[in-house]
Amino acid sequence: MRHVTADEIDAALDFPALIEALRQAFSGGFVAPMRHHHAIERAGEAAATHLLMPAWTITPQAGGAYLGTKLVNVFPGNNARGLPAVLGLYVLQSGVTGQPLATLDGTRLTHWRTAAASALAARFLARADSSKLLIVGAGALAPFLARAHASVRPIKSIAVWNHRREGAEKLAQTLGAGGFDARAVDDLEPAAREADIISCATLSTVPLIAGAWLREGQHVDLVGAFNMRMREADDAALKRARIFVDTGAALSEGGDVALGLRSGAIARADIVGDLAALCGGAAGRGSPIEITLFKSLGASIEDLAAAMLIWRRASGVSNPL
Repeated sequence: MRHVTADEIDAALDFPALIEALRQAFSGGFVAPMRHHHAIERAGEAAATHLLMPAWTITPQAGGAYLGTKLVNVFPGNNARGLPAVLGLYVLQSGVTGQPLATLDGTRLTHWRTAAASALAARFLARADSSKLLIVGAGALAPFLARAHASVRPIKSIAVWNHRREGAEKLAQTLGAGGFDARAVDDLEPAAREADIISCATLSTVPLIAGAWLREGQHVDLVGAFNMRMREADDAALKRARIFVDTGAALSEGGDVALGLRSGAIARADIVGDLAALCGGAAGRGSPIEITLFKSLGASIEDLAAAMLIWRRASGVSNPL
């Protein structure tokens, strides 16, 4: 059994191929049970989270017989330690024999598949002429989100806002070195008003994006706020938008949509659909002027689809034993 490192994952993947792999996975042939979600109290710092996320394929059309599980730890206190807040490991196994095939760097796998899921949603929901991207949050996921959105929409400029200015500047420099016209911004409101796509990936416990700032035709991508103590957009933003989620788990877990439902700010009928529905042909953006919103909680289907693509490309094996 081999271990696939972060560098090997980077070498094996590109966003067009991964986005297509996710589209096929959400079109059918995968089983994804509810993830196990455990809070771990930490003295003197925010609570940590331990996640177990299994999935497996059930049809040959899914790309072979595989099963896999991702183990994820989210330790917000790691920022002060100079460590990533999100760490993980993925175990890929044969769906024929159960034989372990590989372990994969779960953190890098998560970066790629999360960004690809947001881009897949944007392909259905963001205006085709979207050219201005705002990235809110400058963590490890942020550059992946920028590259993923740019792979599906003609992004010409990227604004970066972070609660610490130095983080925004560092990310803008990284994106600039990658060929993007990127800049750090200090004031979030005007940046949000100007953007065509707003992509948030933070651990904020208070809303960052106000509905009053949104204008016609925008697309809002909410990737952070993975538990009920976190929030990236306020109730007004939810009320103004046509809402989509990655999976039904986003209706009861994570901030934003789940919190809006719990408070009564929005109703279940306000959730238009999920990625499976969109990939199955359901209508996405309905008009050039409507505001769309996608809430990503993270799905084990995404992990397995990405792991299968990495395994095939890194090992040269099209099917498991």
